[in-house]
Amino acid sequence: MAEGARAPGPSRGVVRRHAANLVSILGILPIGLLVLDGGRDYVIPLMLYNNIMDDLDGVLAIKLGTKSEFGARLDNVCDAIAHTAFVMVVGMRGGSLCAAASLVAVTAIILRVVSRLSPGAVTAHGSPTNELIRHMLFILLLTALAGVPAAPFLTVAFVLHAVSMHVRYRMPFLIRSMTTSATAIGLLNVALVVAWVVPYTAPLIAASFILTYLYSFARGAVKPTSSGAPVC
Repeated sequence: MAEGARAPGPSRGVVRRHAANLVSILGILPIGLLVLDGGRDYVIPLMLYNNIMDDLDGVLAIKLGTKSEFGARLDNVCDAIAHTAFVMVVGMRGGSLCAAASLVAVTAIILRVVSRLSPGAVTAHGSPTNELIRHMLFILLLTALAGVPAAPFLTVAFVLHAVSMHVRYRMPFLIRSMTTSATAIGLLNVALVVAWVVPYTAPLIAASFILTYLYSFARGAVKPTSSGAPVC
């Protein structure tokens, strides 16, 4: 080493090694705001924030070369905490049918996450839990724009996703599944924020996510491919 050069300190290595895990945890801590009086008013910005942080931890793990089984399990546990909280906070206020459907969705989220915690678990099948959260976001935005109740649409979304999370085939045409580069992932999150900030863009953005989800769901059920065939 050249004279006067300084070796990287151990603290820097620790920060680098755990940066993605820290982002995972920071992604769920603000969700505590939901338990405050009027906390439901924060649900949309918290959904957006959580989605951004959930994507960021994966990007960081890849860019920094710090992917690990522990990090993957932590990410799944954080998803379970955040996504069940969002579903219950939104769904339980939609009437008895919507509340019941939300509890079915919560059960599906927990079962999906637990099934992914074991090393070597098959993780490529079905729809991810955060796809439901994005659809909830769109339903809240679109029904507010149209001035209609959100509960019937939420009920349908909860039931559909409770099934699609556990189908035994791939759903490869989901927009987030096809988005792999850091730049594309960043732009996807920008689109979600734009749908919130500029409400009249929400229908087009929502349609792109929801229609690709429905297409993936239906196509996999009717015509599974070799990569999307059911597994035992």
